[in-house]
Amino acid sequence: MIMTQSQEDYLEMVGFLSEKNGEVRVTDIAAELGFSKPSVSAALKTLEEKDLVRHERYGSVILTEKGRALSAEISGKHGLLKDFLANVLGVSPGIAEKDACKMEHILSSETFDKLRKFLKKTGKKI
Repeated sequence: MIMTQSQEDYLEMVGFLSEKNGEVRVTDIAAELGFSKPSVSAALKTLEEKDLVRHERYGSVILTEKGRALSAEISGKHGLLKDFLANVLGVSPGIAEKDACKMEHILSSETFDKLRKFLKKTGKKI
């Protein structure tokens, strides 16, 4: 499935807020990402068309099974990259966060898997 960086960011945020708060509303996403509620609603409509979320107007945003899996994959990439940058390469935490957010969208699954295996093989704790 082809997704834009923005769509991945929205999906990752829905997953994050689901874990944090249990219930996710448009207002929560807008506040976290700094976007307007109409922008969030438009993005959610696109994610709904891709069968990644369910959202009734003025209701909660719920990840589908497919959306939950993809959100976890994106979040996992982000976390590993951030930890690698900060803990292995010594990048400052703020820069590591920003760079990981950019890298998670362009890094292929093959490269990510190789990085994860490399870190496991070398015993690097991240």
